Amino acid sequence: MMIIDRFEQDFAVVETDDGIIDVARSYLPENTAEGDVIVLTENGYVIDEQATAEQRKSMAERLNRLTGRTE
Repeated sequence: MMIIDRFEQDFAVVETDDGIIDVARSYLPENTAEGDVIVLTENGYVIDEQATAEQRKSMAERLNRLTGRTE
């Protein structure tokens, strides 16, 4: 899995199963945001909308558990 951690100048810092890589922003879709799950296809990088939604939901649930929220 590849997840956008943050943007630094012209690069996205991406967490992968094997570590951290930098990907030029120009290789990513324009609407890419921090936390998006991306996939490399033969046509370039694309956002995996379903995996991104699942990742965001999982992180929100984890945060709620840590802070004691029951939203």
